[in-house]
Amino acid sequence: MHRVFLILALWLGLAQQGHAQDLQFILQSHADEVADPGRQTVGAVLDDLAAASLAGTADFLESWQDKSVWQRADGLFFIAEEQGATLILTDLVSGAQSTTSKDGFTQIKPNGGVRRVIGTALVQFQLTDPDVDRRRIAVESIARRPQADQLGPLRASISGETDATLRARKTQLANFLSASFAENSAERIAAIASLSTDTSVAARAVLNQILATEPGLAKDLPTDRNIAAVLIPGQDMSTDEAYALLVAVDLAAPRTPAAVIRAALDANVVDGRVGGIPVAQLDSDANRARAYAALATAGSVPPLVTTTDRDAALAEFTFFQTYIESDTAITDAARAALASVETRVAAGQTADLALDALSLASIYFLAAIGLAITFGVMGVINMAHGEFIMMGAYTGYVVQLFVPDYTVSIIVALPLAFAITFGAGVAMERLVIRHLYHRPLETLLATFGISIALQQLAKNIFGTQARPLTSPEWLDGALVFSDVIQISYIRIAIFVLALIFLGLILYVLKRTRLGLEVRAVTQNPGMAASMGINPDRINMLTFGLGSGIAGIAGVAIGLYAKVTSEMGADYIVQSFMTVVVGGVGNVWGTLAGASLIGFLQKGIEWLNPSNTLAAQTYMILFIILFIQFRPKGIVALKGRAAAD
Repeated sequence: MHRVFLILALWLGLAQQGHAQDLQFILQSHADEVADPGRQTVGAVLDDLAAASLAGTADFLESWQDKSVWQRADGLFFIAEEQGATLILTDLVSGAQSTTSKDGFTQIKPNGGVRRVIGTALVQFQLTDPDVDRRRIAVESIARRPQADQLGPLRASISGETDATLRARKTQLANFLSASFAENSAERIAAIASLSTDTSVAARAVLNQILATEPGLAKDLPTDRNIAAVLIPGQDMSTDEAYALLVAVDLAAPRTPAAVIRAALDANVVDGRVGGIPVAQLDSDANRARAYAALATAGSVPPLVTTTDRDAALAEFTFFQTYIESDTAITDAARAALASVETRVAAGQTADLALDALSLASIYFLAAIGLAITFGVMGVINMAHGEFIMMGAYTGYVVQLFVPDYTVSIIVALPLAFAITFGAGVAMERLVIRHLYHRPLETLLATFGISIALQQLAKNIFGTQARPLTSPEWLDGALVFSDVIQISYIRIAIFVLALIFLGLILYVLKRTRLGLEVRAVTQNPGMAASMGINPDRINMLTFGLGSGIAGIAGVAIGLYAKVTSEMGADYIVQSFMTVVVGGVGNVWGTLAGASLIGFLQKGIEWLNPSNTLAAQTYMILFIILFIQFRPKGIVALKGRAAAD
């Protein structure tokens, strides 16, 4: 009677006490199910709560699931936090908190099965929660454990979703659930068709789940099952796998292992013979099989299953795979959708590989363009070119130590790296290179020694650990076209920088007096000198220009790769290959060489992704063959320079 009066009083006070008290009223009307919930009885409580759509329901369900709901002696329920012998109570009506003793309170402890049911219902409430983060968590919870009863609430929440990104995610997830759990075939087929343009991993997982198969066998191929494929033992599956299926369903006896045969023969030796065969003759499989067969005929051991027996048993049955989904229209639609998706994924992977190759080509172009100028004009094999790249990267690192704004630091570092490496290149040309013109072997050895010295100097100053060259925040992340196609913003920035340098170098060489003199010295130094051009000065400026460009390339590469004293060695080989393959002394040739090497390396890595060292080896072999057929490169020089 006390419970009846309590419920009546609560019901009469609804109009005056406000909307929040409705939650307590519903709980009191299911007090026994709330206090002692079971998987069969908790559904009625959840249905009434869902129908009422009351504020605070989600908080209550979370607490109920976490065993944080307590019942007072008078039957009222509270959310409570346990602290020793006391409870911090939260009133379901007013939300007011109070502290009291545990005496007179009973903790509600739903079991694991009930908590899972509550969790499913909780997700449905959270889909329309005012907090966008809670809605997002609910959506991802459905994505992790999709169930048929989540489809309706998910669809209902889409129209009222205010967050555009979350609405798109809900729509996508509703399509996934519709493809798997919609009530009729037409609706499922329509949802499956909508996935034919979705290249996400989740969409492919949904389609693959619909097309999941299980093995089967029968005397004749059944007509009442959705057959996915007929399997031929020895072709589509091994004979051992096929026979194991027969053994698993007791349609054949298991084959007798060799160890069992040996043990049986050892246990049945009588007067030096086994099954009528002398022990000395049991040194072959055929004789051991004959002896075992004789024992089996006598009933001493189980029958021997031979290869002939196995093949005969396999010939009596048809092996196949059946779709777990029985509706052929649905599996046909899923196969068509998956084929479309896989075609799009293949095209996307090709585009993504092309973007990676283009990015790598731009890096090689930046690294090699300075070498192309010095090598092309002066014919100097500068093995220290990679160290100018390293000097530029360390310049960017040092600038960031004093300029904490990464955007400003990069803007400062680019011209500063050019100035430092330009000066280092001029000094190197004046002190070493100009004394070794027309002596390529001595030049190679001298610049190689300088590169080692510069590496050791960098180690002494900066240490052996990699140093960070941090990119600005606006270069973080990647430009995402789809789940398959994406490229980092740093790579895009390097590509843009490569285009800028291409334009600047072409402008300098084609539109300025320095460029005119450089081209004159390149084609005919003697004639250029007779026209009043100082080849010695041009060589100095050209070497400094090439070194300065390498310094700027070092800043760009440092944003992408590690900054160490050995980083230049990672690019010197590719730089020389780029210049030689493209055509010595030609900017367009350097661009063509960088593109060829970048695309070639990425293509080989795609064919052999587990071994990048092998990919570089194959690339070098290809280039060696290439220059055998085109020794002057892709874009060869014309005129007298080409004949030198």
